[in-house]
Amino acid sequence: MTEQMSTGVNREYQPDPNRPEQSEEDLALVADIEEAMRDVVDPELGINVVDLGLVYDIWVRPGKTEGSVVCRIDMTLTSAECPLTDVIEDQAQAATVGADLVNELELNWVWMPPWGPQMITDDGREQLRAIGFTV
Repeated sequence: MTEQMSTGVNREYQPDPNRPEQSEEDLALVADIEEAMRDVVDPELGINVVDLGLVYDIWVRPGKTEGSVVCRIDMTLTSAECPLTDVIEDQAQAATVGADLVNELELNWVWMPPWGPQMITDDGREQLRAIGFTV
């Protein structure tokens, strides 16, 4: 996780114990992926998933073919009953694989710990206030 992303992440989240160590090159790619994920917008709130605190972890590993890269994103939703999961999945695919950052994306939906408004970044709070929410 990059320092920037960690500001909105629930500290109770325990990353996958099989998560590989990330090299400096991997971390630079993760930072690019995190930035690209800011183009993924929660369709109900209109705020990106990073600033909403929905992204818990991002990491990369080599793919099955030489030179390919797989990205795994552990993320949650504001509600487990969200009917628009496929919209977010499509946007995430376009932001990462479609932008040629990685060859494959694995979205891992995480429900524990549950998302809460305390996970929204300062930027996310400003965006929500701008559209009329009190946060």
